[in-house]
Amino acid sequence: MVETAEGPEEPAKGPVWARPAVLATGLVVALAALVLMAMASVALGARSVPFATVIDAFLAPDGSNDHTVIRELRVPRTLLGLGVGATLGLAGALMQSLTRNPLADPGLLGINEGAALGVTLALGVFGLSDPAVYVWFAFGGAALASVMVYSLASAGRSGSSPVRLTLAGVALGMVATAIASAILRMDSQTFDRMRFWLTGSLAGQTADTLVRLAPFMVAGLVLGLLLARPLNTLALGDDAGKALGVAVGRTRALTGVAVTLLCGAATAAAGPLWFVGLIVPHAVRALVGPDQRWVLPYSAVAAPVLLLGADVVGRLIARPGEVQVGIVWAVIGAPIFIVLARRKRVAAL
Repeated sequence: MVETAEGPEEPAKGPVWARPAVLATGLVVALAALVLMAMASVALGARSVPFATVIDAFLAPDGSNDHTVIRELRVPRTLLGLGVGATLGLAGALMQSLTRNPLADPGLLGINEGAALGVTLALGVFGLSDPAVYVWFAFGGAALASVMVYSLASAGRSGSSPVRLTLAGVALGMVATAIASAILRMDSQTFDRMRFWLTGSLAGQTADTLVRLAPFMVAGLVLGLLLARPLNTLALGDDAGKALGVAVGRTRALTGVAVTLLCGAATAAAGPLWFVGLIVPHAVRALVGPDQRWVLPYSAVAAPVLLLGADVVGRLIARPGEVQVGIVWAVIGAPIFIVLARRKRVAAL
């Protein structure tokens, strides 16, 4: 409080929408929207099912065709969409915060493509079909891609920049995609199995796959959310972070581990998905501000809402078939990415 000629002056207050109580309420609303979208994902598809039938499938399953489809196909698909959306949304927010690059995205920086190449090697070269096994190849590919992109972008006197990171990521992603395509062209059986996965799809995975990948997703989500405070401090700069007691090297290493877990598990489950980790954190920061204590959980909740929504749209516009969610997201995300790239100012990091 400051004394002025007119009396004591109250400290400046932030905008109403940025106050903790309002942000907490908004997060509850986002969670409610996630529940509604999950219900829509279970009920809607090539054949829409009334919500009463959906409820009966959980409370009193009778083995009918509708109940079987709901329990064995749509519920695992919806849960997979929840996990993949949350992991990619959080991964994008972590990457943008750590690199201070507003265009950082697991797809644009080549991390998803590196993970996809690892899965392709596991399935096409080594014949490993167990998700609990080939997910380690996805982790290795994601970690190697991260190191290579940062090394390429940092080469030279000028060091890394958002543009150099993006260019290095796109170039490395194209190389990884080309190698994966070459491997698949030599094995038509593996190609037939993976062609929908390569475009990014929530279809075709069983509940067993979700169970095997869920521990990695949960571990990445928990670790990523716990990094909110040190990332907030590092936003002030490395020197300020050290002065305030943050272990800069450890924070970066743990963020890298979290991003690798998140991207590797998501790519192993649904294939390489673009723009989810780019668009969602941008929109979240525009709404809640740069505080990572809110950006990270909001991103983890908002991303699966949009991903499930895109998956439902893909099922409805091509009945009785479907358009893969990766294609729907590319159609939505590409124009938004162009707009973001052309803007002179972006949401603060």
